[in-house]
Amino acid sequence: MSKLKVGLVGLGFGAEFIPIYQAHPNAEVVALCQRNEASLNELADKFDVPAGGRYTTYEDMLADPNVDAVHINTPIGDHAKHSIMALEAGKHVACTVPMATSVEDCERIVKATKASGKVYMMMETVVYSREYLFVKEMYDRGDLGRIQFLQASHQQDMDGWPSYWEGMPPMHYATHCVGPVLGLQRKLASQVQCIGSGKIRDEFAGIYGSPFAIESCHIQMQDSDVGARIYRSLYDTARQYRESFDVYGSEKSYEWPLIEGEDPVMHTRGKPEPEVPERVKVPDYAHLLPEEIQSFTGQGVYDEEHEHLSFTQGGGHGGSHPHLVHNFIRAVLEGYNAYPNVVESANITCVGILAHESAMAGGEVKTMPAFALEVE
Repeated sequence: MSKLKVGLVGLGFGAEFIPIYQAHPNAEVVALCQRNEASLNELADKFDVPAGGRYTTYEDMLADPNVDAVHINTPIGDHAKHSIMALEAGKHVACTVPMATSVEDCERIVKATKASGKVYMMMETVVYSREYLFVKEMYDRGDLGRIQFLQASHQQDMDGWPSYWEGMPPMHYATHCVGPVLGLQRKLASQVQCIGSGKIRDEFAGIYGSPFAIESCHIQMQDSDVGARIYRSLYDTARQYRESFDVYGSEKSYEWPLIEGEDPVMHTRGKPEPEVPERVKVPDYAHLLPEEIQSFTGQGVYDEEHEHLSFTQGGGHGGSHPHLVHNFIRAVLEGYNAYPNVVESANITCVGILAHESAMAGGEVKTMPAFALEVE
C-alpha cells in the first residue's frame, strides 16, 4: 500500500483534515460521510471528492472496499460505537478525543483493535502542538535535566456549544491536559485521585449528575517517581480559554503563558546564583513534516470568514493537525508506533473517567484497569 485511502465522518470540525490528507504524498481522500446530503455534496464538490465516495450513512461508507481507514470526528457519545464499527469492518481508525465515555467502552475498543490487527490512534492535538514539541525536544536533548513534576490544565467556557456538552463532568473531556503529562516521558498513569470544587448551575448539574465547576486530579505514573496534576473546567468559571502544560526539571523548567498571546517562561537553574527566568519564542515544527503539508501548521479550512469554535478557541490547536495526520499515516503504512497507540489512548481517556469517579467519591484513589496498562 503506497497510499492510505481515507474516509472521513463528522464534517464540522472534521472538514479541517480533508485538505491535509489530500495534500499528503501518501494519502488520498476517497470518501466523506454526512447525514445531510445537500451539505455533503457542497463539501465534497469543494474538495473534489468523487460522487461514488459520498455517503449519508456510516454503514455504507464502512462497506466501501476502497476505504482503508476512517477519521472519526462525530459527537463524543458516538466515538466508541463508530470506532468499534470501523475496526470490525477492517478499517484503521483515527478518532478525535476522547476515545470513549466509559471504561467499559475503552476496553471494547482495545479488544477490537487487537482482534482486527488494525491501527487505532486517538487524535490528541496538544501532544502535536508546537508548544509541546518544543518542550519534548528539550526533554529528549536532556536540557531539562531530571523531570520532577508536571502540570497541565484545560479551561474553557462551553456556553453556546451543542447541548450534549451541558453539564458534562469536566474530567470526561480531559485528554488535552492528560496527554501531555503522560506523553512527555511516554508513561502510563497507574492511579488517580481527584477532588471536585465549586458548583455549576442546577439545571446543568442534573443532566449528568455532576455538580462541580472544576475538577483537579493528581496522577501517579507507572514505573516512575514523577507525579502530575491536571485541572479542568467547562462551565461557570471565569477564565480565558487555556490549554496549559508546565514542566519542572532539575535544570530547566517551562511554564505556559497565563494569557493567550504571551510568550511562555523558561526558568534556568542558577548554581549557586538564583534561577533565571526569561520569555522564550516557540518555533514552528513544520520541518518535521513532508513539504506538501508543512503550510497546514499555520492555516487550514477555518479562518476569520469560516470559523469553528473548537479551532478558534484553541488557537488553531498549535499547528497540530498535519502532525496528527502524518503520524497516523506513518502508523498504518510503516508500522510506526505513533503516540498515542490504542492502549495509551485508553489510559489517557480512563484517567479522566476515573478522575471524575474519584471526585464523586470524595477523593477516593482509583487504579487504572489492567487493559490500559499493558502496551504490547
